Parts: sequence; C-alpha cells; structure tokens
Amino acid sequence: MKSYNVGIIGYGWVSTAHIQAINATAQAQVTAVYSSRPQDAAALSARHGSPIQTFTDLAAMLRRPDIHAVAICSYPHQHADHIIAAAQAGKHLIIEKPITLTAEDAKRVAVAVKAAGVKTCVCFECRFSSQFQATKAVIDAGLLGAIHYGEVDYYHGIGPWYGQFRWNTGKKDGGSSLLSAGCHALDALLLCMGGEVEAVTSYATRSKNAVFGQYEYATTSVTILRFADGRVGKVASVIDCLQPYYFHTHLVGSEGSLLDNKFHSQKLATNKHAWSGLAMKLLDSGDVSDHPYQTQFEAFFAALQRGAEMPLTNLEESLRSHRVVLAADRSAELGREVKLAELA
Repeated sequence: MKSYNVGIIGYGWVSTAHIQAINATAQAQVTAVYSSRPQDAAALSARHGSPIQTFTDLAAMLRRPDIHAVAICSYPHQHADHIIAAAQAGKHLIIEKPITLTAEDAKRVAVAVKAAGVKTCVCFECRFSSQFQATKAVIDAGLLGAIHYGEVDYYHGIGPWYGQFRWNTGKKDGGSSLLSAGCHALDALLLCMGGEVEAVTSYATRSKNAVFGQYEYATTSVTILRFADGRVGKVASVIDCLQPYYFHTHLVGSEGSLLDNKFHSQKLATNKHAWSGLAMKLLDSGDVSDHPYQTQFEAFFAALQRGAEMPLTNLEESLRSHRVVLAADRSAELGREVKLAELA
C-alpha cells in the first residue's frame, strides 16, 4: 500500500510524464485527475495502470480527504490560482515550471503556501539529472575551487514538432524564452554557483525563420548575472534554434574548470592541455518523458514521510531562481539593468 494519493490538475502532455513518474515511485500513486475537458475515468485508469477518478470541478477534487498532494500541470497562466486553491485545501504541491508568469503572482503564491504550511516540490528537475548531480559533486569536492564565472545555456528549438508549441507561442502562457524553458538553465547556474544575485542585464531577440513566426515574444535572450559578492554569470535561452538539444555548461574556478562532461583540476594535477572525462548522462532532450521526474518525486515523497522540506527544489529555494528569471525579463523589456530588490 502506497502512502500518498496524488491528484493531477490539468491533463495534458506534461501531466502524462508526471503520472508515469509518480506511479513509478514506491510511495505514491495518482488517483484523481482534474481537467476542464471531460475525461473518461476507465480510459485513463487503463492508460496509466491505476484506478483514477476524473473531475471537471476542481473544488470537488480538492475537497477529497483521501488526496494528499496535487501536481499542478495546468496552463502556466493558471498556475498561481491553482497553487493557491490547492494550498488552501491543505494539499502538498508538485508545481510544474514556471511557478507563475508575474512577480505579483509569485508573491501571492509564496504568501498562500506559507500560510497553509504545506510542503512543495517545484519541477526544476534538472537539479536531479545525472549531469548536475555529478557536476555538483565535483564542485562540492573542491575540484574547481571557488567559482567566479559560470555560464549555463539552453538551446532547444521549440517548433511545431514539439508538444509544447501549441500553446507556447502565445505570451499568455509562454511568457518569455526563459519562462517557457530556459529557466532550467538559469536554475542550474544558481545551483552551481550559489550565493545571491544582486542584479541582471538581459537582451532579447528572435529568429527570422518563418517556422518561429507565431511566437508573440522574443525567443532568444541572453542574461548577465551580477552576484552580491562580485562574481558573474551568463545564461542564454534559445528556443528558436535549429540544432540538436544542448544544455551548455561552463564553470570557471580558482582550481579548475568544467565544460559539460569534461573538467580540469589543479588539485588532481590533470593536464590542462587536455580535458579529463566525467561519466554522466548529459541532458540531451526536451522530451518530458526523458526528464528525471521520478528521481525528484521520490525525494519529495521521502521528505514528506520525514515531515521535512523537499531538498533542492522546494518553493522557497525555487523562487530564488524564479525571481531572477522575472528580473531578467523585466530588464529585457525596460532596456536596463534590474536589481533583484526591485521585485521585493
């Protein structure tokens, strides 16, 4: 018998990956799905391999005492209201990115979740990938020394061939290149560098290829981050490229450097004229079925069993990255540096 029953809010492409990952954990199973479109309970149960009750009334699902947590998989413009409703109903939260599309909604969510006292897991799941678990281990072992510069870039052409494209092109739900997808790269940079970001400067542009013409916002951005301690970083978010998926990572420290799955460290006396290799699975796909959701969700449910906060991607930690994303978008819009204090 599994300990946690989970309800899904919003039944679309990403929710199918959530359901598969949740059901694959030892601790939880999906037992309910809310969708504004009527769903056939028998068909969903057969598809996902567990008994699922369907709802078109969100409040009715949230009233169920046998549902312990919900996964927010609705359209991004709905996230804030759905998070707040679920928190007020006392449900623990799995929140698909982006958390919200505006700074004002981010504040509303933070207040509501704190007041409700529920536990949270934000889907910055790249922190649980083989690539960044190994990268963080290299950093924590001191092999790079003190990192003073880092760049993590997201290259993934999100065109008609990709499931998210249908709604991602509109500003109402896509928001920006960073909010749409590049936030994973910015979050990974903050995981690697730590510390507080003081200010950002961002510029945005877009491809002239007609295939990306439906986008209502700039599909490429580059952001320079200035940390409070003087260090700097850079994040490019390019969702209009025509190339293989690439999650570029380059960290430069006082004792060595790391480039994707390669590194050099003076502490190991490696040859600085040639990279040494790291055994890791690189992030190489935007397909939600390839994301490390299961690893992340297992950590979330294990934390629930301990009565502890989710490691790495609880709401408080994730809002640090999310606010930098929102500041970067504001910088690109205003054409000037934006200090994080402006979003306080």
